[in-house]
Amino acid sequence: MIHPSAIIHETAKIAEDAYIGPNVVIGENVVIGSGTRVISSAFIEFAEIGKNCTISPFATIGSEPQDLGYKGEPTKVVIGDEVIIKENVTVHRGAACGDFTTKIGNKCLLMAGVHVAHNCVLADQVIMANLATLGGHCHVGFGAWLGGMTVFHQNVRVGDMAIISGFSATRQDILPYSKGEGRPPVPKGLNVVAMRRRGVSKEDRINTNAAFKLLVSPEYNTTQAIEKIKADIRMNEYIEKMIEFIKSSKRGVLLKSHKQGFESLNNEE
Repeated sequence: MIHPSAIIHETAKIAEDAYIGPNVVIGENVVIGSGTRVISSAFIEFAEIGKNCTISPFATIGSEPQDLGYKGEPTKVVIGDEVIIKENVTVHRGAACGDFTTKIGNKCLLMAGVHVAHNCVLADQVIMANLATLGGHCHVGFGAWLGGMTVFHQNVRVGDMAIISGFSATRQDILPYSKGEGRPPVPKGLNVVAMRRRGVSKEDRINTNAAFKLLVSPEYNTTQAIEKIKADIRMNEYIEKMIEFIKSSKRGVLLKSHKQGFESLNNEE
């Protein structure tokens, strides 16, 4: 069903059983999959949206990136199946770099006021709470949970199943399976609840937690901690992913608090 007040560009391809509500604007090069609902007053252009998604009022998807280098190149947003996008969410299409695409995986939830900038990638089942904000080129791993009003610098990566509590902010990557809070959100422990819910065995949780404790320990630098993990702990896919995540980081992974250093600098007057 397409409401008569909706404005639909001639290039749009909309599944027969999709719902397009009142005052929706569907611009150029839009594909909307079966069962998807665009409730009302949303704006969508240059976007491919999967099946059984919900787009709430005043969401904006596929508008031009906030990148001064963008000159109108043919870029886009790709959104998976069963994604829920709430009110006033903004998802910008890619800038003219990388694969020219902003991507959101299956079964993600973007709560009210969320911003996903150009060329970001969200894996499946990511949750972003109200007003969470991603700078350009961020990558958020499977099942990650970003609390309300959290802020992530451009090019930051958030690992699988990480959880960051509200009002946190970071310029560095967030370790997979960790839980953190603050500015920066220093990891406080392993997100064992998420791991258990997603079927990670008790043995793997225990070993991964032991590896995590070594990585954040003040007794070792990161290289030493990884060496000790490999020598002393039975490896599993989760530990291997944490180590690979650290080794591949370009911004550095947030593992330890730098608060004391900041305080000492602030005291020098």
